[in-house]
Amino acid sequence: MSRSATSTPATVEDCLRVGAGFSQGDRAWIAEQFATLDSQLATYHADATELEVLVKDRGARGQKVTLECWIAGQQKIVTTSTEEDLHAAINDVRDDLRRRLNDAKTRQEPRNNRHLRESTITDVISPELTPPLDETEPADEESAARSV
Repeated sequence: MSRSATSTPATVEDCLRVGAGFSQGDRAWIAEQFATLDSQLATYHADATELEVLVKDRGARGQKVTLECWIAGQQKIVTTSTEEDLHAAINDVRDDLRRRLNDAKTRQEPRNNRHLRESTITDVISPELTPPLDETEPADEESAARSV
């Protein structure tokens, strides 16, 4: 899917599903917490993007919140948190997903593509463009430095 402007950009409201451990009543406050993800998701088409949040052992000491993100043409992104406070865990998985989406975006840009970066460097620093070094210049500089 193209990363250019889309006709129907993905938003948390359109793409979020609540899974195990959450009720539909929880969806509104979770969507509100995840609203800051809209700017990252907007570059993808709504029909090609899905988010699912679930919690295991809700309210128990070992609860685990998981946020899964599927974007067509990319690997699934899974973030988890074991924070004991549910709100803190929700914010933790949200922030981790934001970082992972930013990392995925920068990984696709040419400046972070090692193959493209190396070919660009060798094109800029090619031997035929580099002037030959004059053997007398360093000696002249050294003798000039000694006479001062």
